[in-house]
Amino acid sequence: MAKIRLTKNELKKHKDDLKRFTRYLPTLELKKKQLLMEIRKIQNEINRLQEENRQMEEHIFPWVGVFAQDVDLASLIVIQEVKKGIGNIAGIDIPVFGSLTFDEVTYDFMDTPLWVDTGIDVVKEQIERRVRWEIAERQQEIIREELRTTIQRIKLFEEVKIPEAKEAIRTIQIFLGDLQTASVVRGKIAKTKIMKKKQEAQAA
Repeated sequence: MAKIRLTKNELKKHKDDLKRFTRYLPTLELKKKQLLMEIRKIQNEINRLQEENRQMEEHIFPWVGVFAQDVDLASLIVIQEVKKGIGNIAGIDIPVFGSLTFDEVTYDFMDTPLWVDTGIDVVKEQIERRVRWEIAERQQEIIREELRTTIQRIKLFEEVKIPEAKEAIRTIQIFLGDLQTASVVRGKIAKTKIMKKKQEAQAA
């Protein structure tokens, strides 16, 4: 803690600081709750996407694996573009899923098994879900970092700034109080001396 100047101006400064800190602290606490809530919400979305992928793989991929021996399914699915937007959570920017487009890959319908169309659709759905949850994981990373910073600020205010301001106010008030007391005492002593001189002058 820096050395305190024992003046009325310094007292006012620390009182203003204390008022600002105590006013800002609830805002930080609210932000912390909001960030925690968003992290849980995003995690629920990640869990949902992962579970959908798991179920799809469990029910569809076994027959795709059996029938796909003579078909290079991966060569028929080419990602063209992943578009992302910008969202805002508690004042911070996060990426959001926009759209996912694939190149139109042509293939011979006569020489290709009927299941291939369904297989392509299924894999595209899986890819989109994976892209969505990767973006959601990035959202979590950003929000967790903001949460860490917010918690640090809350601790700084609660454990350092507010106690320092209160201690500075207490110290200055004691000092100014002592000055005022000393001033009153000096005034009384001076008054007593004046009265004594007057009495002595009247007696002479």
